Amino acid sequence: MQKITTIDQELAQAVHLSLENAFPGVLPEDFQASVMRTADPRHGDYQCNDCMQLAKALRQAPRGIAEKIVEELQGHPALAKVELAGPGFINFTLSSEWLTERVLQLETLEGRGVPAIGEGQTVVVDYSSPNVAKPMHIGHIRSTVIGNALDRLHRACGYTVIADNHLGDWGTQFGLILMGYRNLLDKEALEASPVAELERVYVASYQKSKEDETWLTAAREELVKLQAGDEENLALWKKFVELSLLEFNKIYARLDVRFDLERGESFYNDALPGILEKLTAAGLLEESEGAQIVNLEEEKLGVCIVQKRDGGFNYATTDLATVFSRVEEFSPSTILYVTDERQQRHFQQFFHVAKKLGVKTNLEHVWFGLMRLPEATFSTREGNVIKLEALLDEAERRALEMVQSSSPHLSPETQQAVAKAVGIGSIKYADLSQNPQSLVTFTWEKAMALDGNSAPYLQYAHARIRSVLDKYAAQFPEGKPEEAPFQLIEPLERELGLKVARYGEAVLSATRNYRPNLLADYLFDLAQTYSTYHQSIPFLRAEPGVRESRMRLIKLVADTLTDGLNLLGIEAPNRI
Repeated sequence: MQKITTIDQELAQAVHLSLENAFPGVLPEDFQASVMRTADPRHGDYQCNDCMQLAKALRQAPRGIAEKIVEELQGHPALAKVELAGPGFINFTLSSEWLTERVLQLETLEGRGVPAIGEGQTVVVDYSSPNVAKPMHIGHIRSTVIGNALDRLHRACGYTVIADNHLGDWGTQFGLILMGYRNLLDKEALEASPVAELERVYVASYQKSKEDETWLTAAREELVKLQAGDEENLALWKKFVELSLLEFNKIYARLDVRFDLERGESFYNDALPGILEKLTAAGLLEESEGAQIVNLEEEKLGVCIVQKRDGGFNYATTDLATVFSRVEEFSPSTILYVTDERQQRHFQQFFHVAKKLGVKTNLEHVWFGLMRLPEATFSTREGNVIKLEALLDEAERRALEMVQSSSPHLSPETQQAVAKAVGIGSIKYADLSQNPQSLVTFTWEKAMALDGNSAPYLQYAHARIRSVLDKYAAQFPEGKPEEAPFQLIEPLERELGLKVARYGEAVLSATRNYRPNLLADYLFDLAQTYSTYHQSIPFLRAEPGVRESRMRLIKLVADTLTDGLNLLGIEAPNRI
Protein backbone atom coordinates (compact mmCIF):
# COMPACT_ATOMS: atom_id res chain seq x y z
CA MET A 1 0.00 0.00 0.00
CA GLN A 2 1.26 3.47 -0.90
CA LYS A 3 2.54 5.39 2.10
CA ILE A 4 0.71 8.71 2.28
CA THR A 5 2.50 11.85 3.40
CA THR A 6 1.23 15.40 3.71
CA ILE A 7 2.83 18.29 1.84
CA ASP A 8 4.47 19.70 4.97
CA GLN A 9 5.86 16.23 5.77
CA GLU A 10 7.33 15.89 2.27
CA LEU A 11 8.97 19.31 2.46
CA ALA A 12 10.28 18.58 5.96
CA GLN A 13 11.85 15.38 4.66
CA ALA A 14 13.46 17.33 1.83
CA VAL A 15 14.83 19.90 4.28
CA HIS A 16 16.16 17.16 6.55
CA LEU A 17 17.91 15.42 3.65
CA SER A 18 19.45 18.70 2.48
CA LEU A 19 20.82 19.33 5.99
CA GLU A 20 22.28 15.82 6.15
CA ASN A 21 23.99 16.44 2.80
CA ALA A 22 25.25 19.88 3.81
CA PHE A 23 26.31 18.92 7.36
CA PRO A 24 27.10 15.19 7.30
CA GLY A 25 27.39 13.56 10.71
CA VAL A 26 26.91 16.68 12.81
CA LEU A 27 23.15 17.13 13.07
CA PRO A 28 21.80 16.60 16.61
CA GLU A 29 20.51 13.02 16.98
CA ASP A 30 17.05 14.11 18.11
CA PHE A 31 16.63 16.75 15.40
CA GLN A 32 13.70 16.45 13.01
CA ALA A 33 13.18 19.12 10.38
CA SER A 34 9.80 20.86 10.45
CA VAL A 35 7.91 22.88 7.87
CA MET A 36 4.68 24.81 8.39
CA ARG A 37 2.30 26.79 6.22
CA THR A 38 3.05 30.49 5.97
CA ALA A 39 0.89 32.93 7.90
CA ASP A 40 1.00 35.34 4.93
CA PRO A 41 0.58 33.81 1.43
CA ARG A 42 2.68 36.64 -0.01
CA HIS A 43 5.68 34.88 1.53
CA GLY A 44 4.97 31.59 -0.24
CA ASP A 45 3.04 28.46 0.68
CA TYR A 46 5.24 27.00 3.44
CA GLN A 47 8.14 28.08 5.60
CA CYS A 48 10.95 26.55 7.65
CA ASN A 49 12.40 28.20 10.78
CA ASP A 50 14.74 25.36 11.86
CA CYS A 51 17.93 27.23 11.10
CA MET A 52 17.46 29.43 14.16
CA GLN A 53 17.51 26.44 16.53
CA LEU A 54 20.36 24.69 14.67
CA ALA A 55 22.75 27.64 14.84
CA LYS A 56 24.30 26.68 18.18
CA ALA A 57 24.60 22.96 17.40
CA LEU A 58 26.15 23.56 13.96
CA ARG A 59 28.22 26.57 15.11
CA GLN A 60 27.09 28.62 12.17
CA ALA A 61 24.91 31.67 11.68
CA PRO A 62 21.28 30.77 10.91
CA ARG A 63 21.44 32.58 7.59
CA GLY A 64 24.46 30.55 6.52
CA ILE A 65 22.65 27.30 7.33
CA ALA A 66 19.60 28.51 5.43
CA GLU A 67 21.74 29.33 2.38
CA LYS A 68 22.94 25.72 2.30
CA ILE A 69 19.34 24.42 2.39
CA VAL A 70 18.25 26.82 -0.36
CA GLU A 71 21.18 25.69 -2.50
CA GLU A 72 20.42 21.99 -1.92
CA LEU A 73 16.73 22.37 -2.76
CA GLN A 74 17.13 24.16 -6.07
CA GLY A 75 15.38 22.13 -8.76
CA HIS A 76 13.23 20.12 -6.34
CA PRO A 77 10.18 18.99 -8.36
CA ALA A 78 7.68 20.19 -5.76
CA LEU A 79 9.07 23.70 -5.61
CA ALA A 80 8.78 26.69 -7.94
CA LYS A 81 10.74 28.93 -5.54
CA VAL A 82 12.90 28.51 -2.44
CA GLU A 83 13.72 31.88 -0.90
CA LEU A 84 15.86 33.02 1.99
CA ALA A 85 14.24 35.59 4.28
CA GLY A 86 15.45 37.61 7.26
CA PRO A 87 18.11 36.16 9.57
CA GLY A 88 17.56 32.56 8.45
CA PHE A 89 13.97 31.79 7.48
CA ILE A 90 13.17 29.85 4.32
CA ASN A 91 10.00 30.31 2.27
CA PHE A 92 8.72 27.71 -0.19
CA THR A 93 6.36 28.23 -3.14
CA LEU A 94 4.98 25.05 -4.62
CA SER A 95 5.22 24.33 -8.33
CA SER A 96 1.78 24.75 -9.94
CA GLU A 97 2.30 21.55 -11.96
CA TRP A 98 3.26 19.56 -8.87
CA LEU A 99 0.37 21.01 -6.85
CA THR A 100 -2.10 20.23 -9.63
CA GLU A 101 -0.98 16.61 -9.69
CA ARG A 102 -1.14 16.47 -5.90
CA VAL A 103 -4.73 17.73 -5.83
CA LEU A 104 -5.69 15.34 -8.61
CA GLN A 105 -4.42 12.39 -6.58
CA LEU A 106 -7.01 13.15 -3.90
CA GLU A 107 -9.76 11.88 -6.19
CA THR A 108 -8.54 8.32 -5.64
CA LEU A 109 -6.10 8.51 -2.71
CA GLU A 110 -7.16 6.35 0.22
CA GLY A 111 -8.12 8.36 3.27
CA ARG A 112 -8.21 11.62 1.27
CA GLY A 113 -4.54 12.17 1.96
CA VAL A 114 -4.56 11.50 5.71
CA PRO A 115 -1.42 9.53 6.67
CA ALA A 116 -1.96 6.35 8.70
CA ILE A 117 0.37 7.50 11.48
CA GLY A 118 -1.41 5.27 14.01
CA GLU A 119 -1.13 2.01 12.13
CA GLY A 120 -0.35 -0.81 14.56
CA GLN A 121 -1.21 1.30 17.63
CA THR A 122 -4.25 1.16 19.90
CA VAL A 123 -5.77 4.17 21.64
CA VAL A 124 -8.41 3.98 24.36
CA VAL A 125 -10.69 7.03 24.46
CA ASP A 126 -12.58 7.35 27.76
CA TYR A 127 -15.40 9.86 27.29
CA SER A 128 -18.99 10.88 28.05
CA SER A 129 -19.28 8.79 31.26
CA PRO A 130 -22.68 9.88 32.61
CA ASN A 131 -23.92 8.82 36.02
CA VAL A 132 -26.52 6.09 36.27
CA ALA A 133 -30.00 7.16 37.42
CA LYS A 134 -29.53 10.72 36.21
CA PRO A 135 -30.63 12.04 32.80
CA MET A 136 -27.84 13.40 30.63
CA HIS A 137 -27.74 17.20 30.79
CA ILE A 138 -25.97 19.99 28.94
CA GLY A 139 -22.89 19.39 31.10
CA HIS A 140 -22.36 16.06 29.30
CA ILE A 141 -22.28 17.54 25.82
CA ARG A 142 -18.62 18.57 25.72
CA SER A 143 -17.13 15.27 26.87
CA THR A 144 -19.44 13.40 24.50
CA VAL A 145 -18.84 15.40 21.32
CA ILE A 146 -15.14 16.14 21.93
CA GLY A 147 -14.50 12.52 22.85
CA ASN A 148 -16.38 11.25 19.81
CA ALA A 149 -14.48 13.63 17.51
CA LEU A 150 -11.15 12.40 18.94
CA ASP A 151 -12.38 8.83 18.47
CA ARG A 152 -13.17 9.53 14.78
CA LEU A 153 -9.96 11.48 14.19
CA HIS A 154 -7.77 8.71 15.56
CA ARG A 155 -9.54 6.11 13.45
CA ALA A 156 -8.99 8.30 10.37
CA CYS A 157 -5.26 8.32 11.20
CA GLY A 158 -5.09 4.52 11.25
CA TYR A 159 -5.27 3.88 15.00
CA THR A 160 -7.26 1.03 16.46
CA VAL A 161 -9.62 2.86 18.82
CA ILE A 162 -11.41 1.49 21.86
CA ALA A 163 -14.16 3.97 22.74
CA ASP A 164 -15.07 3.35 26.39
CA ASN A 165 -18.08 4.85 28.16
CA HIS A 166 -16.84 4.61 31.76
CA LEU A 167 -20.24 4.89 33.46
CA GLY A 168 -20.70 6.28 36.94
CA ASP A 169 -22.59 3.23 38.15
CA TRP A 170 -21.21 2.83 41.67
CA GLY A 171 -20.69 5.01 44.70
CA THR A 172 -22.29 6.76 47.65
CA GLN A 173 -25.22 8.16 45.63
CA PHE A 174 -26.78 4.72 45.38
CA GLY A 175 -27.56 4.60 49.08
CA LEU A 176 -29.60 7.78 48.61
CA ILE A 177 -31.25 6.45 45.44
CA LEU A 178 -32.20 3.18 47.14
CA MET A 179 -33.78 5.09 50.06
CA GLY A 180 -35.61 7.40 47.69
CA TYR A 181 -36.79 4.51 45.50
CA ARG A 182 -38.26 2.62 48.45
CA ASN A 183 -39.89 5.57 50.18
CA LEU A 184 -40.53 8.36 47.68
CA LEU A 185 -41.18 6.64 44.35
CA ASP A 186 -44.07 7.59 42.04
CA LYS A 187 -44.65 4.34 40.12
CA GLU A 188 -46.63 5.99 37.32
CA ALA A 189 -43.85 8.54 36.79
CA LEU A 190 -41.32 5.70 36.73
CA GLU A 191 -43.21 4.00 33.91
CA ALA A 192 -43.60 7.24 31.95
CA SER A 193 -40.02 8.49 32.31
CA PRO A 194 -37.82 6.10 34.30
CA VAL A 195 -34.58 8.04 34.60
CA ALA A 196 -36.28 11.37 35.25
CA GLU A 197 -38.16 9.74 38.13
CA LEU A 198 -34.96 8.14 39.47
CA GLU A 199 -33.32 11.53 39.40
CA ARG A 200 -36.31 13.09 41.17
CA VAL A 201 -36.16 10.58 44.01
CA TYR A 202 -32.38 11.05 44.23
CA VAL A 203 -32.70 14.82 44.54
CA ALA A 204 -35.51 14.47 47.09
CA SER A 205 -33.52 11.89 49.04
CA TYR A 206 -30.43 14.09 48.97
CA GLN A 207 -32.41 17.05 50.30
CA LYS A 208 -33.93 14.88 53.01
CA SER A 209 -30.46 13.61 54.02
CA LYS A 210 -29.34 17.18 54.65
CA GLU A 211 -32.28 17.76 57.00
CA ASP A 212 -32.62 14.33 58.66
CA GLU A 213 -29.60 12.55 60.15
CA THR A 214 -31.63 9.35 60.53
CA TRP A 215 -32.35 9.32 56.78
CA LEU A 216 -28.67 9.85 56.00
CA THR A 217 -27.68 6.99 58.30
CA ALA A 218 -30.23 4.70 56.70
CA ALA A 219 -28.97 5.62 53.22
CA ARG A 220 -25.44 4.73 54.27
CA GLU A 221 -26.66 1.39 55.57
CA GLU A 222 -28.37 0.67 52.22
CA LEU A 223 -25.10 1.46 50.46
CA VAL A 224 -23.15 -0.92 52.71
CA LYS A 225 -25.71 -3.67 51.96
CA LEU A 226 -25.34 -3.02 48.23
CA GLN A 227 -21.56 -3.15 48.41
CA ALA A 228 -21.77 -6.38 50.41
CA GLY A 229 -23.85 -8.00 47.64
CA ASP A 230 -27.33 -7.90 49.21
CA GLU A 231 -29.57 -9.59 46.63
CA GLU A 232 -32.48 -7.15 46.83
CA ASN A 233 -30.33 -4.05 46.64
CA LEU A 234 -28.20 -5.56 43.89
CA ALA A 235 -31.30 -6.36 41.82
CA LEU A 236 -32.55 -2.78 42.19
CA TRP A 237 -29.11 -1.41 41.27
CA LYS A 238 -29.08 -3.53 38.10
CA LYS A 239 -32.51 -2.19 37.23
CA PHE A 240 -31.25 1.40 37.65
CA VAL A 241 -28.33 0.64 35.31
CA GLU A 242 -30.51 -0.98 32.64
CA LEU A 243 -33.08 1.85 32.65
CA SER A 244 -30.30 4.44 32.46
CA LEU A 245 -28.52 2.76 29.56
CA LEU A 246 -31.76 2.60 27.57
CA GLU A 247 -32.15 6.35 27.91
CA PHE A 248 -28.48 7.15 27.35
CA ASN A 249 -28.42 5.09 24.17
CA LYS A 250 -31.38 7.03 22.76
CA ILE A 251 -29.35 10.24 23.20
CA TYR A 252 -26.24 8.63 21.72
CA ALA A 253 -28.25 7.45 18.69
CA ARG A 254 -29.39 11.02 18.07
CA LEU A 255 -25.81 12.24 18.37
CA ASP A 256 -24.48 9.37 16.19
CA VAL A 257 -22.14 8.33 18.99
CA ARG A 258 -21.12 4.69 19.45
CA PHE A 259 -18.96 2.95 22.02
CA ASP A 260 -16.93 -0.23 21.87
CA LEU A 261 -17.26 -0.69 25.64
CA GLU A 262 -19.72 0.47 28.29
CA ARG A 263 -18.00 -0.59 31.47
CA GLY A 264 -18.91 1.21 34.63
CA GLU A 265 -16.89 1.69 37.78
CA SER A 266 -18.55 -1.44 39.18
CA PHE A 267 -16.76 -3.60 36.59
CA TYR A 268 -13.48 -3.04 38.45
CA ASN A 269 -14.73 -3.51 42.04
CA ASP A 270 -13.13 -6.90 42.56
CA ALA A 271 -9.74 -5.51 41.51
CA LEU A 272 -9.69 -2.67 44.08
CA PRO A 273 -8.10 -4.61 46.98
CA GLY A 274 -5.35 -5.69 44.59
CA ILE A 275 -4.47 -2.04 43.98
CA LEU A 276 -3.73 -1.63 47.68
CA GLU A 277 -1.49 -4.70 47.47
CA LYS A 278 0.40 -3.21 44.51
CA LEU A 279 0.85 0.08 46.36
CA THR A 280 2.06 -1.73 49.47
CA ALA A 281 4.52 -3.85 47.46
CA ALA A 282 5.86 -0.70 45.81
CA GLY A 283 6.30 1.00 49.20
CA LEU A 284 3.87 3.76 48.27
CA LEU A 285 0.98 3.15 50.69
CA GLU A 286 0.81 5.20 53.89
CA GLU A 287 -1.80 5.66 56.61
CA SER A 288 -3.05 9.15 57.35
CA GLU A 289 -5.82 9.87 59.86
CA GLY A 290 -7.26 6.41 59.31
CA ALA A 291 -7.18 6.65 55.50
CA GLN A 292 -4.79 4.92 53.10
CA ILE A 293 -2.91 7.40 50.92
CA VAL A 294 -0.07 7.91 48.48
CA ASN A 295 2.00 10.92 49.45
CA LEU A 296 2.74 13.13 46.44
CA GLU A 297 3.99 16.15 48.36
CA GLU A 298 7.40 15.95 46.67
CA GLU A 299 5.65 16.30 43.31
CA LYS A 300 3.64 19.22 44.79
CA LEU A 301 0.44 17.25 44.22
CA GLY A 302 -0.57 16.81 47.85
CA VAL A 303 -2.05 13.54 49.05
CA CYS A 304 -3.86 10.96 46.89
CA ILE A 305 -6.43 9.08 48.96
CA VAL A 306 -6.93 5.50 47.76
CA GLN A 307 -9.04 4.18 50.65
CA LYS A 308 -11.16 6.32 52.95
CA ARG A 309 -11.19 5.84 56.70
CA ASP A 310 -14.56 4.03 56.44
CA GLY A 311 -12.98 1.45 54.11
CA GLY A 312 -14.50 2.81 50.92
CA PHE A 313 -12.37 3.28 47.84
CA ASN A 314 -11.86 6.52 45.95
CA TYR A 315 -11.98 7.42 42.25
CA ALA A 316 -8.18 7.17 42.13
CA THR A 317 -8.34 3.51 43.20
CA THR A 318 -10.96 2.70 40.56
CA ASP A 319 -8.97 4.53 37.88
CA LEU A 320 -5.83 2.60 38.80
CA ALA A 321 -7.71 -0.69 38.56
CA THR A 322 -9.17 0.45 35.24
CA VAL A 323 -5.83 1.40 33.71
CA PHE A 324 -4.25 -1.94 34.67
CA SER A 325 -7.21 -3.74 33.11
CA ARG A 326 -7.00 -1.71 29.90
CA VAL A 327 -3.24 -2.17 29.57
CA GLU A 328 -3.54 -5.93 30.05
CA GLU A 329 -6.49 -6.33 27.66
CA PHE A 330 -5.68 -3.86 24.86
CA SER A 331 -1.95 -2.93 25.16
CA PRO A 332 -2.74 0.67 24.17
CA SER A 333 -0.02 3.16 23.29
CA THR A 334 -2.20 5.97 24.70
CA ILE A 335 -5.27 6.34 26.88
CA LEU A 336 -7.22 9.60 26.59
CA TYR A 337 -9.48 10.78 29.41
CA VAL A 338 -11.91 13.43 28.18
CA THR A 339 -13.34 15.27 31.22
CA ASP A 340 -13.87 18.83 32.38
CA GLU A 341 -11.24 21.11 33.85
CA ARG A 342 -12.32 20.52 37.45
CA GLN A 343 -10.74 17.05 37.40
CA GLN A 344 -7.22 18.18 36.52
CA ARG A 345 -5.81 17.60 40.01
CA HIS A 346 -7.32 14.12 40.19
CA PHE A 347 -5.73 13.06 36.90
CA GLN A 348 -2.36 14.58 37.79
CA GLN A 349 -2.34 12.50 40.97
CA PHE A 350 -3.65 9.36 39.30
CA PHE A 351 -1.11 9.57 36.43
CA HIS A 352 1.79 10.01 38.86
CA VAL A 353 0.73 7.02 40.95
CA ALA A 354 0.17 4.88 37.84
CA LYS A 355 3.69 5.64 36.59
CA LYS A 356 5.13 4.81 40.02
CA LEU A 357 3.38 1.44 39.72
CA GLY A 358 5.04 0.78 36.37
CA VAL A 359 2.39 1.83 33.85
CA LYS A 360 4.27 2.69 30.64
CA THR A 361 1.24 3.64 28.53
CA ASN A 362 0.97 7.32 27.65
CA LEU A 363 -1.87 8.75 29.76
CA GLU A 364 -3.42 12.03 28.60
CA HIS A 365 -6.08 14.12 30.32
CA VAL A 366 -7.87 16.01 27.57
CA TRP A 367 -9.61 18.55 29.75
CA PHE A 368 -12.11 21.11 28.62
CA GLY A 369 -13.79 24.23 29.94
CA LEU A 370 -17.45 24.20 30.86
CA MET A 371 -20.31 24.98 28.51
CA ARG A 372 -22.97 27.37 29.75
CA LEU A 373 -26.06 29.00 28.45
CA PRO A 374 -25.88 32.77 29.01
CA GLU A 375 -28.46 32.78 31.79
CA ALA A 376 -27.66 29.70 33.85
CA THR A 377 -25.30 27.22 35.38
CA PHE A 378 -26.69 24.01 36.76
CA SER A 379 -26.37 21.45 39.52
CA THR A 380 -27.90 17.96 39.45
CA ARG A 381 -28.08 17.68 43.23
CA GLU A 382 -30.16 20.81 43.55
CA GLY A 383 -32.50 19.71 40.77
CA ASN A 384 -31.64 22.71 38.53
CA VAL A 385 -30.54 21.10 35.28
CA ILE A 386 -30.92 21.63 31.54
CA LYS A 387 -31.62 18.21 30.05
CA LEU A 388 -29.59 17.27 27.00
CA GLU A 389 -32.66 15.76 25.37
CA ALA A 390 -34.48 19.10 25.66
CA LEU A 391 -31.49 20.92 24.16
CA LEU A 392 -31.45 18.56 21.16
CA ASP A 393 -35.23 18.88 20.74
CA GLU A 394 -34.96 22.66 20.66
CA ALA A 395 -32.09 22.50 18.16
CA GLU A 396 -34.11 20.34 15.77
CA ARG A 397 -37.20 22.54 16.20
CA ARG A 398 -35.27 25.69 15.32
CA ALA A 399 -33.54 23.96 12.42
CA LEU A 400 -36.88 22.76 11.04
CA GLU A 401 -38.17 26.33 11.01
CA MET A 402 -35.05 27.36 9.11
CA VAL A 403 -35.40 24.55 6.55
CA GLN A 404 -39.14 25.11 6.05
CA SER A 405 -38.44 28.77 5.38
CA SER A 406 -35.47 28.28 3.03
CA SER A 407 -36.61 25.09 1.24
CA PRO A 408 -40.42 24.85 1.26
CA HIS A 409 -40.25 22.65 -1.87
CA LEU A 410 -38.67 19.75 0.02
CA SER A 411 -40.93 16.96 1.23
CA PRO A 412 -41.83 16.98 4.96
CA GLU A 413 -39.74 13.81 5.45
CA THR A 414 -36.71 15.42 3.81
CA GLN A 415 -37.22 18.60 5.82
CA GLN A 416 -37.23 16.58 9.03
CA ALA A 417 -34.05 14.72 8.05
CA VAL A 418 -32.26 17.93 7.12
CA ALA A 419 -33.47 19.63 10.30
CA LYS A 420 -32.00 16.79 12.37
CA ALA A 421 -28.63 17.09 10.58
CA VAL A 422 -28.56 20.88 10.91
CA GLY A 423 -29.90 21.04 14.47
CA ILE A 424 -27.64 18.34 15.95
CA GLY A 425 -24.73 19.61 13.84
CA SER A 426 -25.24 23.12 15.23
CA ILE A 427 -24.94 21.90 18.81
CA LYS A 428 -21.83 19.85 18.07
CA TYR A 429 -20.05 22.48 16.00
CA ALA A 430 -20.73 25.23 18.55
CA ASP A 431 -18.60 23.13 20.88
CA LEU A 432 -16.03 21.64 18.50
CA SER A 433 -15.17 24.95 16.80
CA GLN A 434 -13.84 26.24 20.14
CA ASN A 435 -10.51 25.46 21.75
CA PRO A 436 -11.52 22.65 24.14
CA GLN A 437 -9.90 24.44 27.06
CA SER A 438 -12.03 27.54 26.63
CA LEU A 439 -15.25 28.29 28.48
CA VAL A 440 -18.08 28.09 25.94
CA THR A 441 -21.16 30.25 26.29
CA PHE A 442 -23.72 28.73 23.97
CA THR A 443 -26.13 30.96 22.04
CA TRP A 444 -28.65 29.85 19.44
CA GLU A 445 -27.92 32.88 17.28
CA LYS A 446 -24.27 31.96 16.83
CA ALA A 447 -24.80 28.20 16.66
CA MET A 448 -27.37 28.41 13.86
CA ALA A 449 -26.05 31.38 11.90
CA LEU A 450 -25.91 30.91 8.13
CA ASP A 451 -23.25 33.57 7.73
CA GLY A 452 -20.66 32.75 10.40
CA ASN A 453 -18.41 29.99 11.66
CA SER A 454 -21.20 27.49 12.26
CA ALA A 455 -22.37 24.07 11.16
CA PRO A 456 -25.22 25.52 9.03
CA TYR A 457 -22.72 27.72 7.18
CA LEU A 458 -20.52 24.72 6.33
CA GLN A 459 -23.50 22.50 5.54
CA TYR A 460 -24.93 25.17 3.26
CA ALA A 461 -21.58 25.58 1.47
CA HIS A 462 -21.51 21.83 0.90
CA ALA A 463 -25.13 21.73 -0.32
CA ARG A 464 -24.49 24.63 -2.69
CA ILE A 465 -21.64 22.72 -4.35
CA ARG A 466 -23.78 19.59 -4.70
CA SER A 467 -26.46 21.75 -6.31
CA VAL A 468 -23.97 23.07 -8.88
CA LEU A 469 -22.86 19.52 -9.66
CA ASP A 470 -26.50 18.45 -10.12
CA LYS A 471 -27.12 21.39 -12.47
CA TYR A 472 -24.06 20.41 -14.49
CA ALA A 473 -25.33 16.83 -14.80
CA ALA A 474 -28.75 18.12 -15.92
CA GLN A 475 -27.38 20.62 -18.45
CA PHE A 476 -24.61 18.40 -19.82
CA PRO A 477 -25.89 14.81 -19.54
CA GLU A 478 -23.11 13.57 -21.83
CA GLY A 479 -20.40 15.38 -19.88
CA LYS A 480 -17.59 13.38 -18.31
CA PRO A 481 -15.57 15.68 -16.02
CA GLU A 482 -13.41 12.78 -14.86
CA GLU A 483 -12.03 12.44 -18.39
CA ALA A 484 -11.22 16.13 -18.85
CA PRO A 485 -7.74 17.50 -18.13
CA PHE A 486 -7.51 18.87 -14.59
CA GLN A 487 -6.08 22.39 -14.33
CA LEU A 488 -5.60 25.10 -11.71
CA ILE A 489 -5.59 28.15 -13.96
CA GLU A 490 -6.89 31.10 -11.96
CA PRO A 491 -5.11 32.25 -8.76
CA LEU A 492 -8.30 31.51 -6.81
CA GLU A 493 -8.30 27.98 -8.23
CA ARG A 494 -4.75 27.46 -7.09
CA GLU A 495 -5.64 28.77 -3.62
CA LEU A 496 -8.65 26.48 -3.41
CA GLY A 497 -6.67 23.50 -4.67
CA LEU A 498 -3.91 24.14 -2.13
CA LYS A 499 -6.41 24.24 0.70
CA VAL A 500 -8.02 20.99 -0.43
CA ALA A 501 -4.54 19.41 -0.49
CA ARG A 502 -3.96 20.50 3.12
CA TYR A 503 -6.82 18.39 4.49
CA GLY A 504 -4.45 15.69 5.74
CA GLU A 505 -2.38 18.29 7.58
CA ALA A 506 -5.48 19.62 9.33
CA VAL A 507 -6.59 16.14 10.42
CA LEU A 508 -3.12 15.28 11.74
CA SER A 509 -2.85 18.56 13.63
CA ALA A 510 -6.28 18.12 15.23
CA THR A 511 -5.43 14.53 16.21
CA ARG A 512 -1.95 15.15 17.59
CA ASN A 513 -3.03 18.19 19.60
CA TYR A 514 -6.35 16.67 20.76
CA ARG A 515 -8.06 19.76 19.38
CA PRO A 516 -10.94 19.11 16.95
CA ASN A 517 -11.29 22.88 16.56
CA LEU A 518 -8.17 22.86 14.34
CA LEU A 519 -10.10 20.76 11.83
CA ALA A 520 -13.15 23.02 12.25
CA ASP A 521 -10.95 26.07 11.53
CA TYR A 522 -9.67 24.39 8.37
CA LEU A 523 -13.17 23.52 7.13
CA PHE A 524 -14.43 27.05 7.75
CA ASP A 525 -11.44 28.50 5.86
CA LEU A 526 -12.03 26.07 2.98
CA ALA A 527 -15.74 26.98 2.83
CA GLN A 528 -14.93 30.70 2.86
CA THR A 529 -12.42 30.28 0.04
CA TYR A 530 -14.96 28.31 -1.95
CA SER A 531 -17.56 31.05 -1.41
CA THR A 532 -15.18 33.63 -2.89
CA TYR A 533 -14.37 31.29 -5.77
CA HIS A 534 -18.09 30.64 -6.39
CA GLN A 535 -18.81 34.36 -6.62
CA SER A 536 -15.79 35.21 -8.77
CA ILE A 537 -15.30 32.37 -11.27
CA PRO A 538 -17.83 31.09 -13.86
CA PHE A 539 -18.63 27.38 -13.59
CA LEU A 540 -21.41 26.25 -15.88
CA ARG A 541 -20.81 29.10 -18.34
CA ALA A 542 -17.09 28.39 -18.66
CA GLU A 543 -15.74 27.02 -21.92
CA PRO A 544 -15.76 23.23 -22.45
CA GLY A 545 -12.84 21.54 -20.76
CA VAL A 546 -12.34 24.37 -18.29
CA ARG A 547 -15.91 23.83 -17.11
CA GLU A 548 -15.25 20.12 -16.51
CA SER A 549 -11.99 20.83 -14.69
CA ARG A 550 -13.84 23.16 -12.36
CA MET A 551 -16.48 20.52 -11.70
CA ARG A 552 -13.70 18.17 -10.61
CA LEU A 553 -12.24 20.81 -8.30
CA ILE A 554 -15.48 21.77 -6.61
CA LYS A 555 -16.43 18.11 -6.19
CA LEU A 556 -13.16 17.65 -4.32
CA VAL A 557 -14.11 20.59 -2.10
CA ALA A 558 -17.55 19.07 -1.42
CA ASP A 559 -16.08 15.64 -0.68
CA THR A 560 -13.54 17.21 1.67
CA LEU A 561 -16.28 19.08 3.53
CA THR A 562 -18.28 15.84 3.79
CA ASP A 563 -15.33 13.89 5.17
CA GLY A 564 -14.18 16.66 7.51
CA LEU A 565 -17.64 17.23 8.97
CA ASN A 566 -18.01 13.47 9.41
CA LEU A 567 -14.84 13.42 11.52
CA LEU A 568 -16.56 15.99 13.74
CA GLY A 569 -19.64 13.76 13.88
CA ILE A 570 -21.69 16.14 11.71
CA GLU A 571 -23.78 15.24 8.67
CA ALA A 572 -23.45 17.11 5.37
CA PRO A 573 -26.87 17.02 3.65
CA ASN A 574 -27.00 17.49 -0.12
CA ARG A 575 -29.89 19.91 0.30
CA ILE A 576 -30.68 22.55 2.92
